[in-house]
This record gives sequence, C-alpha cells and structure tokens, in this order.
Amino acid sequence: MLNVTAARRGRRKDSDLNMTPLIDMMFILLLFFLVTMNAVIETGIDVSRPTAATAASQAKAAILIAVDENDRIFFDRREIDVRAVRANVERALAESPESAVVVVADRNSNTGTAILVMDGCRLAGATDVSLAASLPEGQ
Repeated sequence: MLNVTAARRGRRKDSDLNMTPLIDMMFILLLFFLVTMNAVIETGIDVSRPTAATAASQAKAAILIAVDENDRIFFDRREIDVRAVRANVERALAESPESAVVVVADRNSNTGTAILVMDGCRLAGATDVSLAASLPEGQ
C-alpha cells in the first residue's frame, strides 16, 4: 500500500512567495498618487472671473488665492486675512518653489484688495504672480 503522507514529505519543496512584483506594484501606485496629488488645488469658492481678450492658460502648477465679491480672501479652501497671505504663500512656495501664484479675483471685488494680495505674494518671494481672467464668449 502506498503511504500518501510519506510520499508528500519526500516531494515537499520549500515554496517561497516572490514579493518583488508586489513591491513594484506598490511603488507604481505610490508614484501615481503623488503625480495626481500635485495637480492644481482649487480655491474652494465660486468666483466670477472678469473677461480679457488676451487671457492665456498657464501650463505649470499654480498656487491659487481667491478674492470674492465681499473682498474675503481664500487660500487652500479656507478664509484668511490679508496679513496672512505672505505667510501662506511662503509655506506653499517652500513646498514647490517653481510654482506660479494666480490671484482669482471676482469681477465685483475691490481692486485694492486684489493689489494687497498680489503685493503679499511678491513679498513672500513669488516671482510669477498673475491675475486670473476668462476669455470672452465666442473665443
């Protein structure tokens, strides 16, 4: 009679689980999430942008600061004071130094508030500060 247990013991090989494909897949997923998280972060409020015939889209990642119609300033989906613009932009520039700063001001906001925000951005060390606008209808 054939002893099944003895036959299994004799042919038993050590089986190893190859972790290399799993580790490779985890690195690919990590890279995917890092790349997609580097996308533009919206301001968190709805702003009616003014139109400009010379408006152009910006290719590189941007730090967005919004000014609504009541002259409230929003950065990273939270309301901040005009005196906090410089510190917030400095922190954002420390994370990504090559980023441009875009001030998204509502068409009904006070021009003086937008100028103060842009000034705070420049004082924070931003070299590329611009004001957001939309293209007119039909262009």
